[in-house]
Order: sequence, then C-alpha cells, then structure tokens
Amino acid sequence: MQTSPDRHAYPAHWEADVVLRDGGTARVRPITVDDAERLVSFYEQVSDESKYYRFFAPYPRLSAKDVHRFTHHDFVDRVGLAVTVGGEFIATVRYDRIGPGGTPASAPADEAEVAFLVQDAHQGRGVASALLEHIAAVARERGIRRFAAEVLPANTKMIKVFMDAGYTQKRSFEDGVVRLEFDLEPTDRSLAVQYAREQRAEARSVQRLLQPGSVAVVGAGRAPGGVGRSVLGNILDAGYTGRLHAVNRGLAEGETEIGGVPARRSVRDIDGPVDLAVVAVPAERVPEVVDECGEHGVQGLVVVSAGYADSGPEGRERQRALVRQARSYGMRIIGPNAFGIINTAPEVRLNASLAPESPRPGRIGLFAQSGAIGIALLSRLHRRGGGVTGVTGVSTFVSSGNRADVSGNDVLQYWYDDPHTDVALMYLESIGNPRKFTRLARRTAAAKPLVVVQGARHGGVAPQGHAVRATRLPHATVSALLRQAGVIRVDTITELVDAGLLLARQPLPAGPRVAILGNSESLGLLTYDACLSEGLRPQPPLDLTTAASPADFHAALARALADDTCDAVVVTAIPTPGEGAPGDAALAEALRSAAAEVPAKPVLVVHVELGGLAEALSAATSTAPQARPAAPAESAPASPASPASPAPPAPAAPSEEARLIPAYPAAERAVRALAQAVAYGQWRRESADPGRVPEYDDIDEKGAAELIAGHLARAEGPALDQAATCELLARYGIRVHRALPAPTPDDAAEAARALGYPVALKATAPHLRHRADLGGVRLDLADEEQLRRAYAELTELFGRPEELRPVVQSMAPRGVDTLVRAVIDPAAGAALSFGLAGPATQLLGDTAHRLIPVTDREATTLIRSVRTAPLLFGWRGSAPVDTKALEELLLRVSRLVDDHPEVVAVTLEPVVVAPKGLSVLGATVRLAPPPARDDLGPRTLPAY
Repeated sequence: MQTSPDRHAYPAHWEADVVLRDGGTARVRPITVDDAERLVSFYEQVSDESKYYRFFAPYPRLSAKDVHRFTHHDFVDRVGLAVTVGGEFIATVRYDRIGPGGTPASAPADEAEVAFLVQDAHQGRGVASALLEHIAAVARERGIRRFAAEVLPANTKMIKVFMDAGYTQKRSFEDGVVRLEFDLEPTDRSLAVQYAREQRAEARSVQRLLQPGSVAVVGAGRAPGGVGRSVLGNILDAGYTGRLHAVNRGLAEGETEIGGVPARRSVRDIDGPVDLAVVAVPAERVPEVVDECGEHGVQGLVVVSAGYADSGPEGRERQRALVRQARSYGMRIIGPNAFGIINTAPEVRLNASLAPESPRPGRIGLFAQSGAIGIALLSRLHRRGGGVTGVTGVSTFVSSGNRADVSGNDVLQYWYDDPHTDVALMYLESIGNPRKFTRLARRTAAAKPLVVVQGARHGGVAPQGHAVRATRLPHATVSALLRQAGVIRVDTITELVDAGLLLARQPLPAGPRVAILGNSESLGLLTYDACLSEGLRPQPPLDLTTAASPADFHAALARALADDTCDAVVVTAIPTPGEGAPGDAALAEALRSAAAEVPAKPVLVVHVELGGLAEALSAATSTAPQARPAAPAESAPASPASPASPAPPAPAAPSEEARLIPAYPAAERAVRALAQAVAYGQWRRESADPGRVPEYDDIDEKGAAELIAGHLARAEGPALDQAATCELLARYGIRVHRALPAPTPDDAAEAARALGYPVALKATAPHLRHRADLGGVRLDLADEEQLRRAYAELTELFGRPEELRPVVQSMAPRGVDTLVRAVIDPAAGAALSFGLAGPATQLLGDTAHRLIPVTDREATTLIRSVRTAPLLFGWRGSAPVDTKALEELLLRVSRLVDDHPEVVAVTLEPVVVAPKGLSVLGATVRLAPPPARDDLGPRTLPAY
C-alpha cells in the first residue's frame, strides 16, 4: 500500500507517561524500526502460555519477517504502541485497519483489528487497560471508529480487559474463538471506568509516598545540622513505624550508623527494599542518586534539594531531566525544592519534612505548593491560642515545591477515599490542569469539603519550571467555575484555616438560619450584622448578660439547638470580672455537653480575650483521629455513582468527647466560615440531583459537523461570516434575526422593504457595535422616510457608510436585553456565561458562569445568579419575561459547544427576552481545529 510521506511522520504527541494500577509509572510510545532488538528481548521474556494466547499456536520465537512487520508502521493504517520501563518493553499493542472480510484496508475503512501482549511479570498492573485507552485514542484520531479482537476463550484476563472497558460491544463465538467488536466512541460508562481507574492508580501512587514501609534519607550528614540530617531527626522524633536508613557516601570505613540510624554509603548497599527515598544532596549529585534508587527498586522520591527551576533556565532543564529519569524507573517525585511530607496516621507516623515538630493527628489534609505557606498552615493549625482555636489536627501534609511531578490533582485523588481525611485544605499558586482539577474537585466535594486559596491570582505566577496553560478568563470567572464544582473558595490563609476547622469537627448546616446567644449585647449585634452581610438569616441575638453562668449558657444553647427554626448557633463570650481558668473549663464543658445533645447542628464560639476558653473548647480526651460527624440526612447526597466508581467510606458520628467546638477571635471570621459551610451544604444538597442535559429533536448534530468541517477545510479564518453563523446556529434550533447590509440609503430602503416595517438601523463597526448609548442604533423606523432620515443622521454623526457598516434588521418585540456567551478556554475548558447587556453590567462585571455541558437545573440557576436578575422577573412593576425560553437558549448553546469542540467561541448579543419568546439580534461564532487530545483522551501524566 502506497502512502504519502506525511503519513509516515513520527507522531511524537502519542508519547505519554502513565500511572499504572500499583502506582508505578511507565511510558507509552509508538514502536519504530529502531526497536527490533527491544522487541526480540521482550518476546523472549514472555511465557509460552502468553505467546499461545497471542498467536493461537505455539510460537517460541519471532522470525525476521515478524520483527520487520511489528516494527514497521505507517502510523495511520498500521500502528504499534509499546509500554516501557527503564527503556525496555513490558507490553505491546498493535492495530491493523481492515475492510469487509477482514482484509487489509486504508481510509475510509473505519475498522481495525487489535491485539495485545503483556509480559507475564507485569500482568495485573493495569498495563493492558492503559494501552487500550491510548490505542483507542490513536485510532479515533486516524478515523477508525471500531475495533475487532479475536481471543481464545481461556484468555480470560484479556477478555476481561475488553469487557470492562465500558465501550458498546458485540460478542460472538465461532471456530473456538471469541470475537469481540466494540465502538471506540467514548460512552458515559467508558469514561466512568477510565476515571475510576485513573483515581485508583494516582491515589495508589501517592499512597506509596505517604505510607512507605521503609525510608532512606540520602544525604544525611554525619554531624548534626544540614537539611538531610534535619529530616532524618524529624523522622526519628515523629516515631516512624517503618524501617529507616541513612545514606552518606562519605561514611568512614566501619561506620554503620548516623544518629543511631543504620547507615550505608549507597542505596544499593541497603539490605531489603526501600519504598521512599528523601533526597537531600546537591543538585549535581541527584542523577546519580536517582539511578541508585531506580536500580534498587525504590518506589518514590521526595527531593528537597534546590537548584532546579528555582535557579533559572539551566536548572529548569535539570528539573525536566530529573522527571524523565525518575519516570523511566517507574518512580514518582514530590519536589524538587520540596518542604517534605507528613503522615500522622498511628500506623505510619512519618514526618519526612523540614518541620521540626510533627502536627497533632487529626482529620485535615493539607497541600501547599509553597514551603513557606506550608509552615504557616501547620503553625496555625498547631497553635491553640493567639488566633483560631478549637484545633483538630492533620492527617497528611504535602508540600510540592516546584511541583515537577506530583501535583494537587494527585493528592486529591488520594484524599478522595482516604479514611483518615475528612477535610482537604489546599494552597495553590496555579492549577496546571484546571479541567481535571474541576472534575476531581466536583467528585471530592461530593464526599468531603475541599477548601482552596489561590495565591498569585492577580500576578499569574506559575510554579518554576512547570508548564501551566494560560487562561484567558478573568480570575473571578475561574473562581465562579470552581465554586460550581463544589470548591469552597477563600481569599486568605486565615480564611482557609477558619473554614477548615469548622468543617473538620462540625456537621454541615441544613440552611442559613442562625441563632446568636451570649453574654455581650454588643458582640451579639456585631455577629448579627456580620450574618446579614454574608447572606445568612440571623435571629435576634439573645443577651444572657454578663452575669450568665455556665449553666445559663448550657440551657440557652440547648434551647437554640432544639428550635426547628434554627440551623446553626453562634455563641459569643466575653470575660467577666474575677473569672479564671476553672470558669473557662466549666463554660467549655457546658457548651460541649449542650452541643452533644443535638449533634446535627453546628456550633461556633466567638470569644474576646478568652484564651483559657479557647483552649478548653479545643481540648479532647484523645488526640487520635476521630470520625467526622455525619451531616443531616437531607443534606448529605451520595457521591456520584457508576458501576466503576470507587465509593468513599461513609463517615461515622464522633463521640461526644471528640466533637470540638471551633472558637474565633472575631465575629466576622466565625460568620464567614459559617456562611461558607452553609453554601457548601446547599451545593451538596443540589449536587445530589444536578439535573440533566436535555435532548432536542430539532438539533441536527451531523449537519452542523459537516458545516464546521467544510469551513475548516476551506481555511477561511476562525470567524464565520454572518450567513454561515446563522446557518450553523439554526442546526441547533437557534434563530438569528436577519440583518441585511445597507452600504447606501437605497440599499437600506430595499432591505427594509424585504424585511417589512418597522425596522432598526444599526452601525456594526467595532467601536459602535452593541453601543446603543453612543447613538449608533435607530429603532422603530416605521417607513422609508424615517429610515432615510436616520441613515443621514448616522453618517453625519459617525462618518462614511463604509466606516459604519450599517445594517437593517426587523424590529423584535420589546423586552430585556441580555448577553449569552460560550468560550473554550485553553486552561479552564468550556464555559457558558450569561448577563444583561449594556455598559452598566460590563462595568460591574455582573456576569454568571457555568461549566459546559450545562444541565437544566444549572441553566435555571445561571440566569438567577446575576445581581440584575430581578429585571427579568418583573422588577418595579415591569412585565416578567420568558425565562423558560432563555433557559432553553442557554441549553442549546451549551449543546453546540459540547458536541463540537471546534466551536471555540459563541456570542449572542443582544438577546432580547420578551414576555413571550426571545429574539437573537446578533451572533458571532469562531472555529478552530480541535485539539489532538482533550479531557476525553487517555490517562497521561503532564509531559516533560
């Protein structure tokens, strides 16, 4: 078969690093003519049984003809991929395009035969499943829509790989062979399977780092001091339960210990396995250490060494080489320039960090890209006084440093079903893969709270040396999209800790109704005002007076919690003359015992100069991790369910002693944390029934695809002209009012006669478009005389017709002018935006956003999310407009962008929403070739 030269070009974008089921990494890449020796060596290590399953007959060795066939591909009709570890093959897959009858074919044939071979030592690691995802993506890219595979009935492992993939399949049995045929178009089930496998693999890769059975500190100094020796001491002081080794190549002859820890000159000299290596040597020595670790079978690295991307271009390249080297051995990296990791679980007790004191065990997971912020977070959570109290503790802590490999996404995968973590707190300076982060955040937030503060949000600073896709969306838009995914977005580290402490130990409020009680009328009023400012519904404060005893507090709190019109209680407390520590303890016990009687409602304390009370409130009989309190049944939706999705463990109710009451030094901080918990609880309830993406019978998806393909094939530029825009939108049931060009007064009159009076005359020049306030629009022109007079006025005011680009359009029914916009952002993904049209809305930034695809419930909330929404619902006696028609328009635009990734921007402006129906008066559409891979593609690690 003859092929053009470009069909033989090596497809470098098919190369990818993947995480396997056991948490190790491997590389997927195309097989080339240079791989003949690797292929032969690989085949020699495969068992006779596996060879028989592949070729249906004894096949002890590959002939020269076989080797040629399996290494020579055109990367279109014949493609082979290999999985490599340490540069050597551990698995291969191949497809051959076939036509009717199974004969070799070329495009437009859209079926291919596929076959796998996995080395026996690597079977059970999920290698074939990962390969299937990648070869399916390659096939789709090359126009293949269906795979066929013939498998012996005894090869149950391979049959299971195909059957479990989630694709639409047909299965038949003939001549002693099972024939499987399956479409490659992703389905809801195939994506659920893929995401579940991704979660298990990435969570396992982080688990291997956080729960190692043995640790080696490479670069531990022989004398006290220095980074390596400090980390070694911190691991010892935390009471690490596994095997600990020190490595220092400068050990003297006969020297076998450093600080009481067994020591060796090299990782290679350690007897037994090493799961985690903490690398604290100069950057120029790190490659040697990585080789030693890889050859010894180390599973992961924490690189605290600096001198990488934090030190300039040379260091950036050194960092890339480090990641490539570690992944070639199947290892993952935290760092470089990392502060370290902590796991307080009693069965681990690992403090492999530069933090001199391990935090108390607890239920909060911490992730920080910055070591300095990590220190601040640990310090604030550890302190009992001088700030937020009611301290719980930390389950795990990861400071990623330069974030060259392991990122916040990976840690989220681990926390999702980690039984020791109930609340996740994250400090992010950037989000490397926002689409994935949003997807993971939505799933995690359905099971446990996720609180995020983003640093450098106005400066756009990316982690050193890490390629972060730049977003074109404003920070406020990205924040709104994250909140839609269930993320609790806060602005400061203080707010991060405030919210985390409340969510870690208190149930979610069932609503916004707040009772306020305390011994200070003024502090109660401040709390009341703060509640109103945060959108809560406070009851009038109950003043117990300064003479209130602990028994009075207990009785008042018990009554408030028993009140069905109350969802949460804020207790305010100020010191009274002569009160001492015993009084503080008594008050704390009174509040705790009252709260325990109604455990389904959260309680917060606002204290003023009551350090003793704060400490007493945070005291517990045990510092061991306790289970998180269950939210009320009506406010705790189940996590997204699918046959392949792992379900997180159900939280259990804590003991009375373990229910800590968070205390805050200011009413505003307590109320802000409570408001965030209320909003999150509302999101949890709504996410249990997110709605559906409706189907519309009049949508012509195929016709739209043909229009888009034709435009891109003609290379006519990204923007569709007006006729093509109207035609494409019409395929999705969106009608745009005709606008006829009017380069002269006579053309305007002819256009008006064709459309019918009354008409509108508009200038469409960029500086006048959609700017009725500048006078570039004339409405309700009833006849030709008015039209010609308006035309003359426009040209007199603004210039020649060729500068104004005037058009004539039929009048639409009066209503409210709105704006609908959809955009595919390179970082954040596809987003739908809505707002009222006009300069006031633009000036105030009053626009709401939702991630695409939008459900019917999300469309309903979207139009109600803008501050100017009352104008749509009959504000000040005006007629309410047809919001149902507006919701349908939003859903149709969402479907268009979701169905066709080539549509990168849609703007409908203005959309006039009348009491009955709506009119789209202006529209623009921009197209671009779709990316070779998108979020529906196979699992991959960030490329280096």
